Amino acid sequence: MVFSSSIVFPGSFDPITKGHFDIISRAVTIFDTVVVAVLENPLKSPLFSLEERKNFILSACNQFEKRVVVDHFSGLLVDYLKQKNIRLVLRGLRAVSDYEYEAQIALMNRHLDAQVETFFLMAREDCAYISSNIVKQIARFGGDVRRLVPESAALALEHKFKATK
Repeated sequence: MVFSSSIVFPGSFDPITKGHFDIISRAVTIFDTVVVAVLENPLKSPLFSLEERKNFILSACNQFEKRVVVDHFSGLLVDYLKQKNIRLVLRGLRAVSDYEYEAQIALMNRHLDAQVETFFLMAREDCAYISSNIVKQIARFGGDVRRLVPESAALALEHKFKATK
């Protein structure tokens, strides 16, 4: 069953992981359009530029044609949602600890805009341990991350950390 609507999947995606891709690929079977919205957060120093992160997502999701739209935003998610006239947010959950944090954010978003609804998708078991931070740590020390991130991100991580040695 596909709902006739768009949903926003926000995050830093620094870089996109196979866990993110799993959530996106399952969401396109439920919603007409999944907007992957890359956050520009001035309080964080991402490893990859905004354009690099967007390109990793586009490369990983090219088989979904126009069902996945890659965009970016800064500031409050609720403001971005209003600007795009979308009221649905998608978040992936790996563990109970994710739920506590994500529930707090979902409730705050609803407090800021009562029209916002958040949908949670549980990560598949084989993706539940993957996070962008862990992937970056593995890559930093020369570990193989090809089974954890899409190919374009794996190559970029290899290149990035070889350049720093």
